[in-house]
Amino acid sequence: MRVNYNMALEIASHEAIIRQAYKDSAGVWTWSVGLTSATGHNVTRYIDKPQSLRHCLAVYAWALNKYAKQVEEAFTPTKLTEHQFAAALSFHWNTGAIKRASWVKLFKQKRLVEAKKSFLSWNKPAAIIGRREKEAELFFSGKWSNDGGMTEYMRLTANHTPVWSSARRINVEKDLALAFGAPEPPVRPVAPDVEPAVPQASPVAATGFWAWLRSWWS
Repeated sequence: MRVNYNMALEIASHEAIIRQAYKDSAGVWTWSVGLTSATGHNVTRYIDKPQSLRHCLAVYAWALNKYAKQVEEAFTPTKLTEHQFAAALSFHWNTGAIKRASWVKLFKQKRLVEAKKSFLSWNKPAAIIGRREKEAELFFSGKWSNDGGMTEYMRLTANHTPVWSSARRINVEKDLALAFGAPEPPVRPVAPDVEPAVPQASPVAATGFWAWLRSWWS
């Protein structure tokens, strides 16, 4: 299954974007939605060179497909729905652990309650819990959580680290749609009007990029 607009938008909602190359907490050059040169796209070309939002999101979408292949391999021969694939891809984009996560095996064995519990056990650092719960709700209950926006950091320090006070909330729907070759954003999917098949987890704040930021500060 290839990454589509809905999947990319959902994952972006857990992340933040910086349009020029910056150094992450480990000093690794990073760009756009958390991309490093390990993706096969040399991000050092963007040092002191901010790019358009459309270009940032187009390369992000391209990189997601590399992770998508690994997700598909991990679930073979089980076929996932769009919302399941989006949640699994978000999990893998964040952890890189789709091929060793026990919840995948449990799901393939149709042990859904155990699978969700295992999914939610990926809760370190604590600030990641909110993201994990939203991913679990999407995978097991079909509940999409994005509002079409994400956080952008507008400035860097002299050492090429983000200026945290420069954060702003932006809508990325149109630019992401253009990255997928669509002139207008598709209608966002909604959660099915059904009772979930497994117990619900309580909401906890802080997800995606915020989780990385808080773990870096601690």
